[in-house]
Amino acid sequence: MTNDQVPASPPAPLDPESSRFGRVDEQGHVFVVTEEGERIVGQWPQGDPSAALAFYRKRYDGLAIEVDLLEQRIKAGALSPEEAASSVAKVRQHVNEAQVVGDLRALLSRLDAVQPLIDRARERRKAERAAKAIEAKRAKEKLVAEAEGLAAGNDWRNGATRLRELLASWKALPRIDKTQDDALWHRFSSARTTYTRRRKQHFSEVNERREVSQRTKEKLVEQAEALADSTDWGGTGRAFRELMTRWKAAGPAQKDADEMLWKRFRAAQDTFFSARDTANAALDKEYAANAEVKSALLAKAEALLPVTNPRTTREAFRDLAERWDAAGKVPRADVKDFDDRFKKVEQAVRAAEDERWQGASPESKARAADTVAKLEASIASLEAALAKADADGNAKAVRQAQADIEARRLWLDQAQKALAEFS
Repeated sequence: MTNDQVPASPPAPLDPESSRFGRVDEQGHVFVVTEEGERIVGQWPQGDPSAALAFYRKRYDGLAIEVDLLEQRIKAGALSPEEAASSVAKVRQHVNEAQVVGDLRALLSRLDAVQPLIDRARERRKAERAAKAIEAKRAKEKLVAEAEGLAAGNDWRNGATRLRELLASWKALPRIDKTQDDALWHRFSSARTTYTRRRKQHFSEVNERREVSQRTKEKLVEQAEALADSTDWGGTGRAFRELMTRWKAAGPAQKDADEMLWKRFRAAQDTFFSARDTANAALDKEYAANAEVKSALLAKAEALLPVTNPRTTREAFRDLAERWDAAGKVPRADVKDFDDRFKKVEQAVRAAEDERWQGASPESKARAADTVAKLEASIASLEAALAKADADGNAKAVRQAQADIEARRLWLDQAQKALAEFS
């Protein structure tokens, strides 16, 4: 050996793990050992076989990391069952085709081990979907029930807005079984259609009624304006009240037209009633002097009460009544008070006269005399009974007779006074 020659390094010892699952032949072909047998994964034409195995072992380690990461993601629930199954299939293909040296069976076993996790996740997902489908069905049934309620009701102001909200809620819900979903949608859609059709019909009828009301009110306005300058205060006042009753019964017209017609109707009313108030104010001023006269007559009439002598009082009141009628009208504000007070005096005078007349009735006098006679006879009979009871020593009968006699004498005293009034 010359000084320029460097002795070749001896081959590195083979890694037992690598040599267990792979080898390099004399031609530099690298094999991996699988359950089905050896499979060539590459070629290492020159160099140390142990380096070749170490190189392919590193590639195996990278594949093992890929399997490990997939395991972790599946266990953590980071993937859906479908995504997990797809990822496992891809990695399994990578393992089966990988150009590596290592325990491929162990990697495949780890992939097999996650399959139950995927299956359980799939069952949970299925159960969750079923639960969501039940919840979605209930929610849609509730939406349908409310929509049908609106379709049968008359909430024309808020119903359309609420149905739009229900439709937005429907769209936000997931689909359920096609047959059930289609059936519920048919009911929901039919309810919306029914409501819309009834709402259009309602407003069409409302518009028609408002047109009729407008025509009616236009005629009422014309009549009111024709009466505005009338001076027949009583008759025209009643006519305006009748027009107002008919105005209210006519119902509303279109808003703008209704407001314009009301302004005209009110203006006609104001013209008439303002003129009537002015005329009445002038009359009240004229009647003020009459009120002073009647006030004095009323004071004299009320001074006749209470009635002590019906005949004299009647004559005095008759004179006052004639002067009362001749005094004329008083202001409207005084009419009721004056009439009520004067009528009260008149009624008291008439009642006193009626009482006096009834007292002078021969029939009444005869009844009073008969009552006196009967009481006197009753007392005489009771006195006889008292004497007998006393003679018999019947104390109880004596007390009873005495009590009856005392009562009859009180009644007799009252009857005699009544009879004396007829004298």
